[in-house]
Amino acid sequence: MKKSFLTMITACALAGCGTQQNQLSTPDVRDFDYVVDRFADLQILRYRVPDIEQLSLQQQELLYYLSEAALQGRDILYDQNCKYNLTIRQLLEAIYTDERQDRQSADFRALETYLKRVWVSNGIHHHYAGDKFVPEFSQAFFEQAVRSLPADKLPLRDGESVDALLNEIVPVIFDPNVLPKRTNQEAGADLVLTSAGNYYDGVTQAEAEAFYDAMKDPNDAEPVSYGLNSKLVKRDGIVGEEVYKVGGLYSAALEKVVYWLEKAKNVAENDQQRAVIERLIEFNRTGNLRTFDEYAILWVADTASTIDFVNGFTETYGDPLGMKASWESIVNFKNIEATKRTETISANAQWFEDHSPVDKQFKKEKVKGVTAKVITAAMLAGDCYPTTPIGINLPNANWIRAAHGSKSVTIENITEAYDQSAIGNGFSEEFAWSANETALMAAYKNQTDNLHTDLHECLGHGSGKLLPGVDPDALKAYGSTIEEARADLFGLYFMADPKMVELGLLPNDSAYKAQYYSYFMNGLMTQLMRIEPGKNIEESHMRNRQLIANWVYQKSQADGDHAVEFRTRDGKTFVVINDYRLVQKHLGELLAEIQRIKSTGDYAAAQEIVETYAVKVDRRLHDEVLARYATLDIAPYKGFVNPVYTASFDSDGHFTGLSIDYTEGYAEQHLRYSRDYSPLTK
Repeated sequence: MKKSFLTMITACALAGCGTQQNQLSTPDVRDFDYVVDRFADLQILRYRVPDIEQLSLQQQELLYYLSEAALQGRDILYDQNCKYNLTIRQLLEAIYTDERQDRQSADFRALETYLKRVWVSNGIHHHYAGDKFVPEFSQAFFEQAVRSLPADKLPLRDGESVDALLNEIVPVIFDPNVLPKRTNQEAGADLVLTSAGNYYDGVTQAEAEAFYDAMKDPNDAEPVSYGLNSKLVKRDGIVGEEVYKVGGLYSAALEKVVYWLEKAKNVAENDQQRAVIERLIEFNRTGNLRTFDEYAILWVADTASTIDFVNGFTETYGDPLGMKASWESIVNFKNIEATKRTETISANAQWFEDHSPVDKQFKKEKVKGVTAKVITAAMLAGDCYPTTPIGINLPNANWIRAAHGSKSVTIENITEAYDQSAIGNGFSEEFAWSANETALMAAYKNQTDNLHTDLHECLGHGSGKLLPGVDPDALKAYGSTIEEARADLFGLYFMADPKMVELGLLPNDSAYKAQYYSYFMNGLMTQLMRIEPGKNIEESHMRNRQLIANWVYQKSQADGDHAVEFRTRDGKTFVVINDYRLVQKHLGELLAEIQRIKSTGDYAAAQEIVETYAVKVDRRLHDEVLARYATLDIAPYKGFVNPVYTASFDSDGHFTGLSIDYTEGYAEQHLRYSRDYSPLTK
């Protein structure tokens, strides 16, 4: 029988009254049913929210309001990813819920899978690879299904006919040449015109770059993040911005976000947190990027609160020029015990900066405000849902990081879900060179994965500095890959340092090898399972991993030390690390060069190193990896459903408790979200 977990947290229970106390225990990891659904290349999981019962009643109320604010931004990301996404999602959901459909027909089942993929990716392009989905249902089936829907189920504009709607939407879904990539990174292409993302309208890449270059003051030591919260459009030959704000673009959604943030403000844990929320509300109302920086500075300084959140226009991976931010949110609270690990790291931030292998001129003389914690995710939304990062470091503005510091988090209940769902899947046995590597990873991989995330987010992104006058956007389309490589390299290099054992972060001086081996196996081979045959690597994080692993491999071959090499056995290819200390040396050499590129804004060097090492795929090796991976029947991507929170209030409107239900299904959750959290489609 399927396990069901429903936790009730009430005022009485928090006080320890009667038998209610028994209902508070978080489901045990051994009993928790992590897997929800499986389709295409995806497995959908649920995550536990351990220790939520330890939160005070006020903290629960705050968490609930922040979670509601998070969910209200859902439609924004769909629209940012492609201007047709919301219309397509509405049509697909209307067909999917139409009781007259034959749910066992091949066309309907193919549409169901397509819709589930759209939910994962917040649109019609793959969430990771960026390629448009190929529908396996027929165009005739789709058109007939749309025509049979009642008029009130169709997303028709005023005066629009069904024929006009289909003429617009059918090519977007079925023609492979229409909007084929969400974010194009191909060298030599006009990245704006060839990307399906909805951050630009009617402008070329050259026009977009010229527009923002003209706005920048090279003498401004505290530049705003130009273009972060706007769509750049050309109207009647004039290029200008449509700003995301209340009363501007996405107003209907942002009004809802602000409504719940206002409620959250009133139950903030302290004055600092209240000031953070107030400034975020002001930013949503005005769209002023100076206000956004003020909010970011206040947010970095809020280190005392247990509840924390990200809400708004944050990361720029979806923009081919790396300037415009997608909407995302995560609501969380501190994992007190696990945070002791990250506090040790942040307390020693200056030591790591001083001992970094990069040139002294690129180091921070004084590391400021670096804080890190392990968190428990309580709600994922926008670009953090259904797929989510396992670590975050913010804010992104270099001058804020230098002057005020940054906050880093590792999301340990998400990594727990990944780890638990992967037990016994045979992956290591298939791709690791020998039983020694398999045993090494079994013993230490989970621990070193979390530590590498800590180092990446807390120290890697927070390390180094730009030289005076260097434009933060100088690396343009290569900026995201270089930045991720810089953070990964920082973590990898220090993972092997004796300081890890000295600080008690690793149990012995061999544990780091689990991270090195799994990273190089992934970067050189196994991540290719996520690439379609014949394609090159587009996504920034995947480019980063291949850049590092491939550069070190090529360097070890050129130097003749063969620290890393490929070997074959029984017709299969394996990665072998012969000298882990030499690998660390090469990682340090690459880190020094990547930091130089970042600090000086050396676009030509960034282009050369990314295009040389990070993009191209060995077709023979790719085919082999795909064939071997297929025998394991493992989904290469994971997504999540959120727990369902229900708040209770007394007759006077006072909050009295929270219920947390883990049993909602994947389709049920997305249909509910479309019903209750779609202000842009009403």
